Amino acid sequence: MDFARALHGAGVEILSTGGTARLLEDNGVAVRAVSDYTGFPEMMDGRIKTLHPRVHGGILGRRDKDEHMQAMAEHGIEPIDLVAINLYPFEATIAREGVSEEEAIENIDIGGPAMVRSAAKNFRDVVVVVDPADYGPVLDEMKGEGVSQATRRRLSRDAYAHTARYDALISQYLSKTLGEAEAFPKVFHPPYEKVQDLRYGENPHQKAALYREARPAAGDIVSARQLQGKELSFNNFIDLNAAWQLVVEFSAPAAVVIKHTNASGVAVHDHQPTAFIRARDTDPVSAFGGILGFNRPVEAQTAEEILKNFVEAVVAPGFDDEALKLFSAKKNIRLMAMPEISQAGKALDVKKIGGGVLVQDADQITLDPGNLKTVTKKQPQAEQLSDLEFAWIVAKHVKSNAIVYARDLKTLGIGAGQMSRVDSARLAVEKAREPLTGCVMASDAFFPFRDSVDAAAKSGVVAIIQPGGSIRDDEVIGAADEHGMTMVFTGIRHFRH
Repeated sequence: MDFARALHGAGVEILSTGGTARLLEDNGVAVRAVSDYTGFPEMMDGRIKTLHPRVHGGILGRRDKDEHMQAMAEHGIEPIDLVAINLYPFEATIAREGVSEEEAIENIDIGGPAMVRSAAKNFRDVVVVVDPADYGPVLDEMKGEGVSQATRRRLSRDAYAHTARYDALISQYLSKTLGEAEAFPKVFHPPYEKVQDLRYGENPHQKAALYREARPAAGDIVSARQLQGKELSFNNFIDLNAAWQLVVEFSAPAAVVIKHTNASGVAVHDHQPTAFIRARDTDPVSAFGGILGFNRPVEAQTAEEILKNFVEAVVAPGFDDEALKLFSAKKNIRLMAMPEISQAGKALDVKKIGGGVLVQDADQITLDPGNLKTVTKKQPQAEQLSDLEFAWIVAKHVKSNAIVYARDLKTLGIGAGQMSRVDSARLAVEKAREPLTGCVMASDAFFPFRDSVDAAAKSGVVAIIQPGGSIRDDEVIGAADEHGMTMVFTGIRHFRH
């Protein structure tokens, strides 16, 4: 409204349609109805309003071409020098619970994007404004020597980005209504909107920015609220996401320590401070400067333990008042509060490669204990099953090849990202700070040979969980039986590249 008043005060004649025209008039802003200008009434429930040669001719006509100006004069087309459009609220409409398809379709704007695109094409002569944040700068330039060509070009770019995002939202909505058959549409163009520039990317010589999905789930890291701390870096966001994705897999109170997107320690315990201590002490060297994740609000006693060492950031559903008071003494620690714990809806995983992207369903499958298959002579005990399920969840979030040793619902050693599975197993043993006697092992994929099983037995492993499916499964199972170990198959693989 302030923008319209300012334009009117500057002597600009305003053209508008239907409800907008009435709103302006009710607020004392003189307006000319588009239907009066075109001589053509609005019809079909307002679907036909601005799609008229007198409108688009006035926008698209080039002022530097005599033939354009002659055609405009011949047909009574007046030049339109500024187009300011707020498109129908399609995004807000489909975000409402229970919205019908009919209502969603009726909130697809046709005339608005057409005028925006016309004005954006003819930006040398026409100013196009789609973002209210640009109202002030445009008015300021109008008061001076006029809106510069540099500003017009920028506004044109922003206008095309605006309509592209709008169309992408519509396409995405229609793809979802087609069901599973259209899980991966013919053209993949998820609408992202920039949230902020980042100081730099993975390394200081790389520029970076954070973009938000059109409708991020409440459990996505981009929805987190920063309560204190320095500006988040590119790597911080990656590690915070890894911490959150892992910790919310557990229903019981859990603590996670992440370093370079891999878990260096994980533990579950009813007493949150104990869970954190156990997770940290898996690999205290790696925990220094790490990212922490909790699936319960952080308590004061936990905060005291956290503050004993340097950490980059903490993500959790919240923080107790006393914990916040303690953290305030270390203002550089980034505290991120998530709106809720559970993930919502189906998600896609997108990986950029040279010249394109790979798109897949996110690895959100959960392990059903009832589907575990014991393949060895020795059956797992109840405590072992709990540890096996715990280790399996951790392994799912460790870079392949992934090996996890665990006991009493805490990690003892984690081997990540090695070129061979046996190397990951050996690395996990080297990382362990206490004897592995009586522990369990999880492997994110099957064992191609028995060597990892033999190495595990020497380390004190008593039970193994793995997907199974190797052509040498019989050999691997036989090795476990030789060592008196328990082995269960999940039938699920969790590669993480």
